[in-house]
This record gives sequence, structure tokens and C-alpha cells, in this order.
Amino acid sequence: MRMIKSFLGDDFLLATQTAQRLYHTYAKSLPIFDYHNHLSPERIAKNISFQHLTEAWLDGDHYKWRAMRANGINEKYITGDSSPFEKFDAWAKTVPFTFRNPLFHWTHLELQRYFGITDLLNSTTAQAVFVNASERLNEAEYTPQALLTRMQVKFIGTTDDPTDDLRFHAELCTQSLPFKVAPTFRPDKAMAVENATTFQAYIKKLEAAANVEIHHFDNYLEALRSRHDFFDSVGCVAADHGVDQLYAQRFTDSSLRNSFKKLLKGEAISDEEIGSFKSALLYFFAQWGYEKNWVQQYHIGPIRNGNTRMFLQLGPDTGWDTMGNTTDMRQVNQFLDRLDQHQQLAKTIIYSTNPADLQPLAALIGNFNEGSFPGKVQLGAAWWFNDQKEGIIQQLQAISNMGLLSRFVGMLTDSRSFLSFPRHEYFRRILCNLLGQEIENGELPDDEKWMGEQIQQICFYNAVNYFGHSNTLNNRIR
Repeated sequence: MRMIKSFLGDDFLLATQTAQRLYHTYAKSLPIFDYHNHLSPERIAKNISFQHLTEAWLDGDHYKWRAMRANGINEKYITGDSSPFEKFDAWAKTVPFTFRNPLFHWTHLELQRYFGITDLLNSTTAQAVFVNASERLNEAEYTPQALLTRMQVKFIGTTDDPTDDLRFHAELCTQSLPFKVAPTFRPDKAMAVENATTFQAYIKKLEAAANVEIHHFDNYLEALRSRHDFFDSVGCVAADHGVDQLYAQRFTDSSLRNSFKKLLKGEAISDEEIGSFKSALLYFFAQWGYEKNWVQQYHIGPIRNGNTRMFLQLGPDTGWDTMGNTTDMRQVNQFLDRLDQHQQLAKTIIYSTNPADLQPLAALIGNFNEGSFPGKVQLGAAWWFNDQKEGIIQQLQAISNMGLLSRFVGMLTDSRSFLSFPRHEYFRRILCNLLGQEIENGELPDDEKWMGEQIQQICFYNAVNYFGHSNTLNNRIR
């Protein structure tokens, strides 16, 4: 007789009995250390409830928006002026067509884990799901802080521009919460010198934030350094850079000053000057991070805003990006080597949108793990277009083949949604299934306690230690 598992049942993604025991015994109840996401610190600090499921689930979620567009949904029902239910209904009609896309799993996991809704989402169930979930979101048990507590989140690393005043992070420091929220220094706009006009506008914002008049490059660096110091004072433990590549061109003080002088006048600079300017800033940021013992994160490779017409209409981060070409490994190596030669290479995580980069990056990382900290330089978690079952397995295989899976700092949400934390469960099930299968194949020892401890390190404790929160969080967990 054919045995078919129930959809999203207890043993979802767990093909063997060993995998099932590993997950349910060692991984399922672990807390979450989400070291990279795009959640709003204001919403957390003010604990602002969501008005309805559309606001909590669809606003800002370009993963869902792309799927809706692919399904022929008009933009009016995605980012347009349609009512909240009309937008939700458009998503509900799209969900059945997302089978085999991770969105199909994530959607139903989130409905189950947060709201106890086990119905499949479609046009028939849309009304009942929307009303049920929206009503719950107005209850005290469904505020942002309550949602994070429900999922046992212990750490949140938000993504913040150097000009942010971080007042909501400061406010969070005064609140007694079961989790910690820390800013992450994300200076992408400080490096965006391709457009002199927008860069001039950014300089004005930086002047106001740093209370420094910027007339030349040294002033600019001084202002950025002061903001870097300020982030540190508010509890920042990491920097993050979203770049198309890791720049490692040569630069001189005079070339930087000349380029900056042109930018101040609103003049365009050459591609060579752009590369040198970005190389310098990345290098300076990395030096400052090393001094503060921050973790440096580099998200490399995407082609952003690929649809010019829609970018001009809707702006960035609205779903018009794609994975870029394979990364120039010589550039990556030169960048890390420049820092290492001066013994200023901090703990570093490198992510790539292109799965073809996984093996080369995992091999390259081995050049810079010199024994000062376990897993000092890491291949980042499966990111963006790769955070699905196949992509996660490919990333785990690359780490295992070229380095130490046991030292990996685990998964993250990289999300703007407070309902996205079941992605950690998704990752943990895939990890346990991979290791459980290899135990049953005789490829790993049949020692579940030992393997379970390794799984717990990968899913939570490695990140706690890597980001320097072992004392604080271990006390909270107890």
C-alpha cells in the first residue's frame, strides 16, 4: 500500500527515522539567532500592531510580489491602491501556482505556526484566512514583540544606514525584553558614487547626522568614522555591505581627494575612479570593524534594479533584481589578503547570489582561516534566490566539502516580515534530513547524541559565540 505523508506534517522534509529523531530531539525547540534581517526597529520599539494580514505579510515582500507578477497579477493589486483584501486575495489566487517554489512551503508554514491555520490558501479560503488572521493580529499576543517572543527569537540584527539616528535601538535598550535588537552598519549609500547628484544629497544627510561640515574627502571619512563609533555605542556588533563585487583596486590619498572634489561639484567620475573609491571605503570600513571586533558581512553579486521602467515607477527593493555573473575570486582574495597582510582581517561572512560561486568561495575562505577563531571566515547562508531546499543543500555541501560544517553560523531570515521566522525551521529540517540520511547510509557514525550536539551548534550556538553574545544570551536562555 502506498504511504503518503501529510502535507507539512510533523515529519515534513524528514525522509528517514534518524532525521526525524535528530530534528524533533535536538533542533525543533532551539531558540533563534537572526543576525541579518530588515525588520523595522521602530515597529519593535513601539510594538505597533498590524492592522491586517496584508500589512504583516505582503507589504514590502518582493518575493511574493515577483510571484504575483509572474502569475499575471496587475500591479494595482501588488503595490497599487487596491484595498488590503483585494491585494491579499490576489496573493491567495497566486499561491496554488507557486507549488515547488519555497513560497508555497513558507506561506503554509507561517499560517500554521502563527495562526494555527492548516487550510491551503487559495481563492476559496482567502476570505476566511484573511479575517481570521487579521483579527488575531489585533490581539495583544500578536504584537511584534509578542510574535518574536512566540518564535523564541533571542537576537535580531537589523540593517541600518550610517545616517540613521538609531533612536529606536536606544529605546529598545531601555526595555526589558526576552530578546536583543542590535543595529548593523550598512553603508551602501555612502559608496554609491555612480550618480553624483544622489551622492551629493547623501553627503547632506551625513553632515546632519554627524554634525560635521564636509568640504573634502578627509571630512567625509571623519563623518563616517564618527557614525561608525556611534553605532558601536548603541550595541552594533556587525557591518554589512551589499555590493556587486568586492572591490580591491589600488587607491591613493590624492586620487580619493580628487574624485571626491569632482563629486562635490556634481561631476561624474570614471569607472576606474569609482572602483578605487569603493575599494578604499570597503578597506577603511573593514579596518574600523576589526578594531571594534565587529563581524564583517559581504553580500555580493546581485544585479539590482534591472527593469529601468519599473524601477523609475516604484523605486528600489520592489522586486526587479536578479543574480549576477560569477564573482571574480581574484578580487575577493586580494581584498581579504590586503587586510590580512596588516593583521586587520575581522571575522567575515561572504554571501553570493550566484550558486556557481559556492565551491570557489568555500575554497578561497580556507586561505584566511589562520587559527585565531573557529570559522573566522565563513561562507554565508544560502541567500536570496538560493534560500530554497536545493540552494540550502548546495551551500551546506560546499561548506562541508571545503571547510567545516560544524563551525557554520547557520540560517537567517534576511526578511522584512515579522512572520518569516519559520524559515529557520525550514533550514533545520533540511539540515537534519541531510545528516540523518548520511547516518543511515553509513556515511556518518550512528551516534545521534553527538550529531545532535553538532546540529545545535550550527542552528544556534555557533552564531551566539561568533557575534559575541554568549554570556548575555546564554543567561537569557536559562
